[in-house]
Amino acid sequence: MHEFTPSESLRKHMLAVEAAMRAYAARYGEDPERWGLAGLIHDFDYERYPNAAHSPTEEHPAWGVRHLREIGWPEDILQAILGHAAYSGVARETRMARALFAVDELTGLITATALVKPTKSVHDVDAKSVRKKMKDKAFAKGVSRDDVLLGTQELGVDLDAHIQFVIDAMRGAAEAIGLAGTPAPAGGEPAR
Repeated sequence: MHEFTPSESLRKHMLAVEAAMRAYAARYGEDPERWGLAGLIHDFDYERYPNAAHSPTEEHPAWGVRHLREIGWPEDILQAILGHAAYSGVARETRMARALFAVDELTGLITATALVKPTKSVHDVDAKSVRKKMKDKAFAKGVSRDDVLLGTQELGVDLDAHIQFVIDAMRGAAEAIGLAGTPAPAGGEPAR
């Protein structure tokens, strides 16, 4: 991840997705390590091969999956990574693949929601605030609301419950993803 991803913000996104994937693995009785790896590595090639053309066979994530396959990564993780890009044409046939797609864009929306809070903390975010921001098309416009909705549907979960579940997972990784919040000044009020 560090070799291919110099951007701290993308690394934090990958860590947020890892946290959400580990949480869903635990919920479904799956292997949190394996699911966590899928979340952690899913965008490792994005900065080198961003794929603005949305080619299903070139650049992100196709390039990364070819590289990971060459070095022996498990096929179920590779299929999940391919499936997280709607333009790849790869069906999300496993629960791992559906979960990765369902949490990927949502973690970005949750992060953006946290960053506009005075505390910049995921601890001050709830499903209601994320839903409100989701309706504002100008807010975090790089986040595909359609992918969030489709992912929720494919995973077979309620949208509000899904949002809160991912928020809770991200809270557990708040320090690593840079969303633990700003320290309160001596007077007890949050820093502004």
